[in-house]
Amino acid sequence: MGEQNIPQNMAGATPKNEGASIERCLTFESGNLVLYISTKYVIEIIDNHSITPLPLVPPYIKGIVNLRGQILPVIDIQQRMGKEAAKYTGKTCVIVLNIDSVPMGIIVDSVRQVADIDLKEVHPIPLKRRQKLLDGMVTMEDGSVLMSIDCQALANAE
Repeated sequence: MGEQNIPQNMAGATPKNEGASIERCLTFESGNLVLYISTKYVIEIIDNHSITPLPLVPPYIKGIVNLRGQILPVIDIQQRMGKEAAKYTGKTCVIVLNIDSVPMGIIVDSVRQVADIDLKEVHPIPLKRRQKLLDGMVTMEDGSVLMSIDCQALANAE
């Protein structure tokens, strides 16, 4: 009496929303790419902050900022990916991150929005398109393609 009659083709299948791997992510633009990073790493977004240059650091480290007493390194992720340095515009801003207790800022061209991304839909980047710091891509419902930032590679400077 307590048994349910489950159709053969549905046995073992999970309902669509059960076990979903949806993650809230901040989307932004950098060097003609639309990128995303999990909001669990994002602390805040700042603009109009003066970056103090440092001597003897890799070129992709643009310097440091003093954010309410906390000193943060600021990284140009375009240069970190092996491209030319970001060109600063009125929309250029710094996304403040905390990755595994490593605080830092990344310079981006502009911030877009927060979006829900199904991690099951993220695919590896084809080899010929692979770039440093990127570890996956997803096609959104509107047809746009977003690339994910490899947070561990970003936090572990080479």
